[in-house]
Amino acid sequence: MRLGRTVGLSMASPVFNAQRLLCRICPGLRGVCGLHTTSSCTSKDHYKVLVVGGGSGGITMSARMKRKVGAGKVAVIEPSENHYYQPLWTLVGAGAKTVSTSRRSTASLIPSGVKWIKSQVQEFNPDKNCVRTDDGKEISYEYLIVALGLKLHYEKIKGLPEGFNYPKIGSNYSVETVDKTWKALQDFKEGNAIFTFPNTPVKCAGAPQKIMYLADSYFRKTGKRSKANIMYNTSLPVLFGIKKYADSLWNIVKTRDLNVNLRHNLIEVRPDKQEAVFEKLDNPGETVVFEYEMLHVTPPMGPHEVLKKSTLVDEAGWLDIDKDMLQHKKYPNVFGIGDCTNLPTAKTAAAVAAQSSVLDRTISRVMKNEKPDKRYDGYTSCPLVTSYNTVILAEFDYNGQPLETFPIDQSKERMSMFYMKADVMPHLYWHGLLKGFWGGPGPYRKIMHLGMK
Repeated sequence: MRLGRTVGLSMASPVFNAQRLLCRICPGLRGVCGLHTTSSCTSKDHYKVLVVGGGSGGITMSARMKRKVGAGKVAVIEPSENHYYQPLWTLVGAGAKTVSTSRRSTASLIPSGVKWIKSQVQEFNPDKNCVRTDDGKEISYEYLIVALGLKLHYEKIKGLPEGFNYPKIGSNYSVETVDKTWKALQDFKEGNAIFTFPNTPVKCAGAPQKIMYLADSYFRKTGKRSKANIMYNTSLPVLFGIKKYADSLWNIVKTRDLNVNLRHNLIEVRPDKQEAVFEKLDNPGETVVFEYEMLHVTPPMGPHEVLKKSTLVDEAGWLDIDKDMLQHKKYPNVFGIGDCTNLPTAKTAAAVAAQSSVLDRTISRVMKNEKPDKRYDGYTSCPLVTSYNTVILAEFDYNGQPLETFPIDQSKERMSMFYMKADVMPHLYWHGLLKGFWGGPGPYRKIMHLGMK
């Protein structure tokens, strides 16, 4: 076997160990080896599988990996004491759920037999198969799974985050501000209720408009609708990226007298004056100022700085992995899942579920020195909440084609889909996905559609 042929080698194989030894003995051969294991950390902490990030992707994969390689061989690095089921925050911001129902302690979710390292990663060193944490500790691995999620950047909007200290402004994207959305809804009297979508990739791209539909329902229920001018200002050129569902949403917008301003990006909040400043993206340099009685902010988002400064990312700073196999394009013992990756699909918990099944299979094959054979099709889902009892369940793939689970037209508002969103999905998340047992609805879709695509 040629020394340069490294993709798919088992990290425990004799060939792998021989190559690593050869590279250590002859440093001049390191560039030829191509294993990115030419030297290793002088760390006493070593794990067969190291997971960075304890969000939905990280907890899920740590559970799956522990079953695969055994107790004591998997660790997850996560600094947070609490873990949140964030899709529920749409309903929290509308007063239909409480924050506490979305929260579990991280300790209660770490699988038995998995080491929880309560730290932050400060540096990735994939050439040495190790990471360094914020307390200076170096941790080495045979396989690395990066599940860091993404970072919210409220500070990129002038006037934030300090503007949240004022009333009438909230955001469903942070545990610190989601209750402020509900307070702003309750305190609304008369004027503009504005909902924004930033000019960056976001997680759960439907959430910025879900709260608009819930606000409309709340205002109708409380007799305030006639006094409310509801506006959705989005940086996007479309209301929703998948035409089938966008057509249904446009019908709702027209029927409920909602105002949509495309290509409007929030750049400043003046909370003392209750003003929001937007740039018109199709007219560079031109801005428009709206007064607001209520403002819901969806912040700009991006990859974490520690990831951006590593050698693991693409030009935009996202983890650079193969979109089919979820294996890193340069380092064959590195894998990714979830919001931190450059996968060209919507960043949702549903996507994580589907990815976890594929990634489990990919890593199994790589560990056996076999070629990965299961492909991720880009499946993702967005339950578009349109009122306090209706949902349009959008499901689609990499190509933007609907990939629906149920043998019905899911572009229609349905009460059944709302209760699935509000009650079934949280249970499935806590007791299925995070325990590594739920890999998305793919198998059930085939049954529902009698084996047809």
